[in-house]
Amino acid sequence: MKHHLTALLLILSSPGLYAQAPAAAPGTPAPKPAPAAKPAPQGPVPTLGGVSYGNDPRQILDFWKADTKEPAPVLFFIHGGGWNNGDKNSVFNNGHAAYLKAGISVVSIHYRFVPAAKAAGIKPPVSWPLHDAARALQFLRSKAGEWNLDKTRIAASGGSAGACSSLWLAFHPDLADPSSSDPVARESTRLTCAAVMGAQTSLDPKQMKEWMPNSTYGGHAFGFAPNPAEKKTQFQVFLEGRETILPWIKEYSPYELVSSDDPPVYLFYAAPPAMGQEQKDPTHSANFGVGLQEKLKATGVASELQYPGATGVTHRTVQDFVIAKLTGKGQP
Repeated sequence: MKHHLTALLLILSSPGLYAQAPAAAPGTPAPKPAPAAKPAPQGPVPTLGGVSYGNDPRQILDFWKADTKEPAPVLFFIHGGGWNNGDKNSVFNNGHAAYLKAGISVVSIHYRFVPAAKAAGIKPPVSWPLHDAARALQFLRSKAGEWNLDKTRIAASGGSAGACSSLWLAFHPDLADPSSSDPVARESTRLTCAAVMGAQTSLDPKQMKEWMPNSTYGGHAFGFAPNPAEKKTQFQVFLEGRETILPWIKEYSPYELVSSDDPPVYLFYAAPPAMGQEQKDPTHSANFGVGLQEKLKATGVASELQYPGATGVTHRTVQDFVIAKLTGKGQP
């Protein structure tokens, strides 16, 4: 709001603001009106809003307390946007009301973006948004007593990059540091489950190209940029540089982190898969889900893969899955 007011004052103080505009030449078509900005999702005011879990202005979260006497389970939401943009209010379009009605408290976070990490010289840039998600989760657990939360029942959810972040948390070994002098850092980052939409399950360009030959996503996460001089796209540069970042892929690609002790996951995609074929939307293709589920089955991790025409899926929606796993209500 502060920035909007500043911009408005600058506009109002501009010389000639009220001067008459020159007449358009005869026959000149009237200018088209600017498209209306897409309104941000709106929902109920949080119980606690803009709570800081770090020192950066982007490291904040909103908390909605469920109406329960006993400590409530929690839905931990991470918004999408390619780790480049997005807003925590997108939780309102992703089951917010259903979770509260089911007695599940809700937390939605902001986090630092990849461009800011790259500008700060962070390598790889994706470490900022991912570790921010982990820190926010630990901070949430540190507030369990104060906010009446059950820290043993937490589900992560999100779409696109937020889905990838959720799966990274689900599969990554616990980041808790029991010896830390920081009580937040001593908290666990493990989850009860994860339920995600349009997830990128791999950040390995070779693997992505095998699954979807027209893949274009992921290079920015590791600091790669297009090379116009050699007419190379960002993904081409990413693929050619793969061997130099294998340790980063091992650490930050969800697929690489899967182990038998991981929690159950639910993967939702808007279109059916076609492994090895070009995709209309390769960044959010269900091929990501098929590739990951094959590894989950081989490792013994429970999963459900939902898309139009899918069979053998127990839970119809992300919300059904989360509510069942956190509360025991509905189909287990």
